[in-house]
Amino acid sequence: MGTSVPDHILTNKDLETLLDTSDEWISTRTGIKQRRVYPRGKDRPAWELGSQAARKALEKAKLTPDLIDGVICATFTPDYFFPSTACKIADSVGIRDAFAFDISAACAGFVYGLAIAHAMIGNGRYRRILLVGAEVISKTLNWQDRSTAILFGDGAGAVIVDAAPDNSQGLLSSWLSSDGALGDILQFPAWGDNRRMTMKGSEVFKHAVRMMSEATVRVVREAGYTLEDVDLLIPHQANMRILNSIADNLSFPTRKVISNLVNYGNTSSASIPLALEHAWETGRIVPGALVAFTSLGGGLAVGSALVRF
Repeated sequence: MGTSVPDHILTNKDLETLLDTSDEWISTRTGIKQRRVYPRGKDRPAWELGSQAARKALEKAKLTPDLIDGVICATFTPDYFFPSTACKIADSVGIRDAFAFDISAACAGFVYGLAIAHAMIGNGRYRRILLVGAEVISKTLNWQDRSTAILFGDGAGAVIVDAAPDNSQGLLSSWLSSDGALGDILQFPAWGDNRRMTMKGSEVFKHAVRMMSEATVRVVREAGYTLEDVDLLIPHQANMRILNSIADNLSFPTRKVISNLVNYGNTSSASIPLALEHAWETGRIVPGALVAFTSLGGGLAVGSALVRF
């Protein structure tokens, strides 16, 4: 795996100069203290962040680009409608003669991509797939809107999904679902003059806790396990109140819930790989660890997965 974030740090204190807010107000309600963003007017393309994360993943795996069969990029901040962000990433890192496409499931994109990669490898046609979540969310925000501007950061995370030697390792189960009737509570229009993210925060909170909890229970049960068997839960890093409420809903120990949003905020499709790398580097993931991922994004789209490392 590999990750990449901008160098520029935007703290809660910095936001006090832009919005009617305070460090205490943001910290209490979200658990976020800072986020990595490109300065306004100086943003870089999502494919560039994704490429940086992809190169790190290839280097750690000791793989050359010619050994990758395809690239999947989860993003709601693509640089173009086409070519896809995945095509740009593939070209940048030197991956040739491989498929490449984007998927759009907002903050649930990484788990959706993981399920797709698993299915494509499982049919025997492909061996290794580069999965990237890459977002430059700062360019989608209304910086006068306190409900969104305080939450999000820019970032990218990449993993290489490889064929496992047997069915006891890797992705054991996944579950994807959506509810389009709730699409208007979290959206980002593609056209028109007011192309800024909007969110009905209380509605998102309510449905996120319910749907991510249900998805976690379902994916664990379908794999033949119980929540007591799960070593770690890595949820989409939405905000700390949502993460704590999911843990309460599941009666799951908060000490086993991985979070790094205090430093990065909500990075959408990049949030789970960023948190995964944090867990890995701090020694929380060891061989044999059973780890659940759960996520919810605009759509509303929900996805959960269970992985044996």
